[in-house]
Amino acid sequence: MSDSTPAPIVAAREDGRRTLTEAEGKRLLASVGIETTRFTVCPDADAAVEAADEIGYPVVVKVSSPAVTHKSEWAGGVGVAVGLDDAAAVRSTATEIFDAAAERDIDAEVLVEEAADLDAGTEVIVGGVRDPSFGPVVLTGLGGVFTEIFEDTSHRIAPIDRAEARSAIEELQAVELLEGYRGSDPADVDALAAAVAAVGDLVVEQPIAELDVNPLLAATDGVIALDALVVLEER
Repeated sequence: MSDSTPAPIVAAREDGRRTLTEAEGKRLLASVGIETTRFTVCPDADAAVEAADEIGYPVVVKVSSPAVTHKSEWAGGVGVAVGLDDAAAVRSTATEIFDAAAERDIDAEVLVEEAADLDAGTEVIVGGVRDPSFGPVVLTGLGGVFTEIFEDTSHRIAPIDRAEARSAIEELQAVELLEGYRGSDPADVDALAAAVAAVGDLVVEQPIAELDVNPLLAATDGVIALDALVVLEER
C-alpha cells in the first residue's frame, strides 16, 4: 500500500479484513472533509458510561465489530440503541451488546456517539460502488428507512465535481425536501454536493468495493454522517 492509503484501510488490510468498523469508516470520511458525529469506541461497559458522560446525553450506543455490518438487525435488535438519557441506560445497553457478542463468539466493542437531531435536516444516502462494467459509481438519494421504500436515487460515474454532484441531487424526486418543503428550512445542498463528490473520489482512489453513508443528515448549515459502511476490494 502506498503512503497515501488512509490509516483505517491500512489497519483493515493488516488485520486481513475487508470490512471496516463504523468508527474506521467515519475516520475515513473525516479524512476527506465529511463531518461525522462525535464518538468513542469502548472496550467495556464502564468505558461506555465514561464516554457518554463526556459526550453528553442523550447518546446512541452501537455494537462495533467488523463482523457486524447491519447493526440494527443484529442479535434481535440490541445492536443499536438511540436516545439513551443516563448512565444506567448506557451501562445496560453496553452489557447487552457484550453479552450478545460473547454468545455469538464475536470480538466486539461498543461505539458511543452523540445523538443527532434528525428533525434538524433531511436524511439522505450517499454511496459508492465499483461496478464491474462501469467502474467507480457514486449515488445519492433519500436515506434512512426510506432508501428501500422509495428507491429514489441518482447515479454518476466517478469521479465527479461538485457541479455534477449537484445536478445528480437535483434529479431526485425528493429534491423538494432538500430545497425547503412547505416552509421548512432548505438543506445545505452545496455541502451535500461536496460530500457526494468526496465519496466518489474515495471510491476512485482507494481499494473500495462498496461505501454507504446512510444516513447522512443534510441540515441547513452542512451535512453530518451518522453511519458508515465500507467494504474493501478483494486482494
